[in-house]
Amino acid sequence: MGFKCGIVGLPNVGKSTLFNALTENTSAESANYPFCTIEPNIGNVIVPDFRLNKLAVIANSKKVIPTQMQFVDIAGLVSGASKGEGLGNQFLAHIREVDAIIHVLRCFDNPDITHVNNQVNPQHDAEIIETELILADISSLEKQMTNLKKKIRGNDPDLKKLNDLMESLFNHLSSGKKAFDFKAKTIEDQMNINELNLLTSKPQLYVCNVSEEDIVSGNEYSEKIQKQNNSTENKVILISSLIESEISILNNEDKIVFLQDLKLKETGLTKLINSGYDLLDLITFFTVGEKEARAWTLKKGLTAPKAAGKIHTDFEKGFIRAETIGYQDFIDSEGEQGAKDSGKLRIEGSDYIVNDGDIFNFRFNV
Repeated sequence: MGFKCGIVGLPNVGKSTLFNALTENTSAESANYPFCTIEPNIGNVIVPDFRLNKLAVIANSKKVIPTQMQFVDIAGLVSGASKGEGLGNQFLAHIREVDAIIHVLRCFDNPDITHVNNQVNPQHDAEIIETELILADISSLEKQMTNLKKKIRGNDPDLKKLNDLMESLFNHLSSGKKAFDFKAKTIEDQMNINELNLLTSKPQLYVCNVSEEDIVSGNEYSEKIQKQNNSTENKVILISSLIESEISILNNEDKIVFLQDLKLKETGLTKLINSGYDLLDLITFFTVGEKEARAWTLKKGLTAPKAAGKIHTDFEKGFIRAETIGYQDFIDSEGEQGAKDSGKLRIEGSDYIVNDGDIFNFRFNV
């Protein structure tokens, strides 16, 4: 699978409730006290895609295998986490292992649910976590810079260049800005930054956890978060974790009725999964036949051999060509044979950039 989204936030903001609904189980303990979640809970979640079932029907596939993403429910964080306060060290270590951060913010009032700071203020909550992540990155970068300087001998231009880059990034972080917002001058610089594995270099999505009555239009809390992020690349979505908990135990027919009553087009979890997919800059390609119709996940911008490698490493090593049909061409032609007959099946080589929805039959030789 290889793609993980970490669900983070202060204690008691609804992370574990959301995770339980997301994975449609109750494996993540949910309680009204800080540090309820200590070890991270991990769940694999199907990425909803209506296209897969359509392809399976046309191909008369015996199996339908959707693609998945992994979500990790990480312990709640408090001020001082970068210095080990609370469960800070564990929290930060678990975040380093994910590809993207889903930051849950409490945007509802409820006197029966304790807030760790005794006040509902999602902007301040977001600042706490962002500050802790930046401080942790500064500490990590300082250590890496110290180690690098020990390795510099004479006037090694490559190491000197890397050191200059790290110093610029250090100054950027020290001004209170995230590594994600640092503008690398070259592709090489960006690759070097990626290898530093900084927490604030990961893409981030804000989830405003609101009450049922605010799920359609939001409230003053969520509006402030949205306004604060209008000029950034951070996306903001509304979810009610309590609503999602109720929906998760319903059958499909009851879910549709429930959503209609709430005037919602889709569940918040579907919105969250798709947003996580977009956050990681992912696309889906398909393999379709009588045996199975299957969806596969790939980073946007990669070539056909890389897609082949997702299926099996031998496919990438011995890649010859990719017999390719676009999703809509497959539908319009009523299958692979129809696409061949109408000239819609294309032969693509090793430099072909995969498009979302491509259907492949890989030819290889090992």
